[in-house]
Amino acid sequence: MKFIHTKAAQIPVSTIIPMLSAINDRNYQRFRELQTVLIAQHGVEVWQDVFNFRVLPALDQQSNRWLLQACCTKEIASATM
Repeated sequence: MKFIHTKAAQIPVSTIIPMLSAINDRNYQRFRELQTVLIAQHGVEVWQDVFNFRVLPALDQQSNRWLLQACCTKEIASATM
């Protein structure tokens, strides 16, 4: 079983709440901006732990589904351009 890294656990809730708000508002662009900032400040490994162990578990089923669809749609669109 993988446990959240110490650095990821130290990310303040005030950093995570705007991400959850962006998901709630169905604003994928804002979510990506916040993701980019967190990665720039803390690195991709910390982002992965924050996302997997703090963001995803907080989502309801509809929000989780929307985020997955938004990620897939945006990635496919950017790959075809």
